Amino acid sequence: MCMSAALLGACSGNGGRKAAEAEGKMSGDTLLMLVGSYAEADAEGIKVYEWNQETGEGVYCSGLKGIRNPSFLTVAPDGQHVYSVGENEEKTSTANALLLDPVTKQLSFLGESATDGAAPCNITLSPGRDYVVTANYNGASITVFPVDEDGTLGEGNVIRFEGKGSDAERQEQPHLHCVYFSPDGKFLLANDLGTDCIHVFPIDASGEGLLNAAEAFDVQLAPGSGPRHAVFDGSGKHLYVINELKGDVVVMDYDGASLRQVQSIQADTVGAKGSADIHLSPDGKFLYASNRLQADGVAVFAVKAEDGTLTKVGYQLTGAHPRNFALTPNGKFVLVACRDTDEIEIYERNAETGLLSDTGRRIQTPKPVVIALIERK
Repeated sequence: MCMSAALLGACSGNGGRKAAEAEGKMSGDTLLMLVGSYAEADAEGIKVYEWNQETGEGVYCSGLKGIRNPSFLTVAPDGQHVYSVGENEEKTSTANALLLDPVTKQLSFLGESATDGAAPCNITLSPGRDYVVTANYNGASITVFPVDEDGTLGEGNVIRFEGKGSDAERQEQPHLHCVYFSPDGKFLLANDLGTDCIHVFPIDASGEGLLNAAEAFDVQLAPGSGPRHAVFDGSGKHLYVINELKGDVVVMDYDGASLRQVQSIQADTVGAKGSADIHLSPDGKFLYASNRLQADGVAVFAVKAEDGTLTKVGYQLTGAHPRNFALTPNGKFVLVACRDTDEIEIYERNAETGLLSDTGRRIQTPKPVVIALIERK
């Protein structure tokens, strides 16, 4: 049975729950999966599924309307507070606070706050859970929002950037694409596709958890790189950055104070200028990077344990426009959000080789962009 057929049922209600338990689909391996998309406000832009990471099967639970283009979201460690962008024009772009009920599997809307920067495409929560940050792609800025005790967002503080890159068409201004914290909590990093650099903000040592803009510095990448997403490894000593325009993965050493590039290796070998997302396997032995626009797919790299450098070991073709993807916590499956084919593709992962195989299962959903998996508490 294909995944789309399996997802016709609802996961709420005692009868449905008992049936699912009888089929082995409600267990410690059952995750909650949130899918954000490009959608109008009157459509279910965010959907909630139950997903079994052992069997690779799941069911649709609910959807949330009311946010236009919730194209990226992040989940707090409690598994209940969710923060989503509303990726729109500057006057209508928002950061949104949501609450996920783990029993009913439904999202409720807590409130929104204006980003004052167009096209927020990424959002992150600080380690202390006291503020949220958005990367505003067309706003040449990031916005910092305080988080109130009830999880709602206060008024945002905008930090703007200037400059341009060597690609006159794609780098005519700063394009902030990803915001994330160093594992030790010392820095906020902001990848700027438009100026080929990573803006690094020290976290105020006073304990207030605020950004120290006065001591911020930039890590410059090669001209025309276009840094997009990034991931630190489990040791916190290595940072991997996927460059959208150059199509390479840059490996950097992190010593707690600075970043130093040690390797560049191609993920996109056809010059499509559409590299997108990047993730490590849960065991840290393999790294995956998605590419769009031509030869759409996911590049597979083996990670050298001694120094974190990469060796390319394979490439898995996918559906059109694999924007973001997610690995299950047990490392068994990779779920790929193929925006332009309106589906999430399910791949099984070989833990020894890192290579992917298509299960043929699909979750049909309009314009999926981001996938967030939540382990049951």
